[in-house]
Amino acid sequence: MKPRHGEEGTVTAFVVIFTFALVMLAGLVLDGGLTLAAKVQAVDEAQAAARAGAQAVDVPLLRSTGQVVLDASLARQDAMVYLATTGHTGVVQVDGNEVEVSVTITQPMQILGLGGIGSITVTGRGSAVPAHGVYAGATGP
Repeated sequence: MKPRHGEEGTVTAFVVIFTFALVMLAGLVLDGGLTLAAKVQAVDEAQAAARAGAQAVDVPLLRSTGQVVLDASLARQDAMVYLATTGHTGVVQVDGNEVEVSVTITQPMQILGLGGIGSITVTGRGSAVPAHGVYAGATGP
């Protein structure tokens, strides 16, 4: 049976398009997982930086009155020092006794870059307050 004219290469075009679609699907899986991991890392780093900042308690005031009050400038500095060790950028705000940190990570795309998506930026937020003593909700030995 002789093929009709004009249908040569039809299967080839289908295979090329199908292969491209499969590569992009693999990119969604791989790059999506990397993006989720970057999001978790951003949240973890923000929470850890906030905890580092929340340790900057005004010690003389604590010793004299028993009040747990943050030294705002030291809290901000401690949180920024922690962020500097991670290599990521962030914003630190101290509001009263609460340290709030926002960390931004730009995740480069491994496969989706072929489709025109070079990178995705994710943000993680964390906050902490200083605590002193034992609380009824705490569990332990």
